[in-house]
Amino acid sequence: MGGNAHAQMWLVTPDEARASMAAPVMPEPKTLVHPDAPRIELMAPDVKSPVGSPTRIQLRFRSSAPATVRPETFKVRYGAFRIDITERLSGVAKVTAEGIDVSEARLPKGSHKLNIEVQDSAQRVGQRTIEFTVE
Repeated sequence: MGGNAHAQMWLVTPDEARASMAAPVMPEPKTLVHPDAPRIELMAPDVKSPVGSPTRIQLRFRSSAPATVRPETFKVRYGAFRIDITERLSGVAKVTAEGIDVSEARLPKGSHKLNIEVQDSAQRVGQRTIEFTVE
């Protein structure tokens, strides 16, 4: 494998992004999140305005003591079809109990939606949906 493999890897391919953007909006089931479930905080990017690609994606996990975040339960699903991109993210950044920091996530232009979840040692599931636009 070449030393530049990560530089060329798409977090989401242009075809996956186009298919997701073209899909009809599906109603999302409302899930009740336990009040002590892990919290997923978005540190980067700033989703208030469009971002460039590659972009940094940094998440911080917060648990309620005495429970701890179980990084092996981290899952990321992309877009309307909820494509599991967990392995792609894990391939470019280490997931820890504190969070994940992807320094250069390559995403095609357009609107993107990431559904993120992580579990704690008390089996509570924290969820967060992040939506942003890449120019």
